[in-house]
Amino acid sequence: MDFLVLSARAAQIRLRYARWEQERYGRSWTEEEIALGLVGDVGDLMKLVQGKAGVRPHPDLDEALAHELADCLWAVMTLASTYEVDLEAAFLRTMDQLEQSIADPTDTVAAEESQ
Repeated sequence: MDFLVLSARAAQIRLRYARWEQERYGRSWTEEEIALGLVGDVGDLMKLVQGKAGVRPHPDLDEALAHELADCLWAVMTLASTYEVDLEAAFLRTMDQLEQSIADPTDTVAAEESQ
């Protein structure tokens, strides 16, 4: 699936949540509350990572892990949209920077990829 399609779907779900929050709480979540939700999701993710390491058993571990990774991605995409960050461009730029930071001038694979 295309990144823009994923972003649009994330935004659509966020709008539905905002309406639901408005009905339930009289207001939608703030940016800070969305970020706090991400922190909670990352905590849940860490418990599942521990489960994969055999430390915290969990029923349906692989499914729960996939769900939590998707929750984290949704929250990141939502925050990027909220703050008008072009996440796709930022990701690609960051990957280029990371790749450059570990570049080995003698690495023939990297040289072939750049051609």
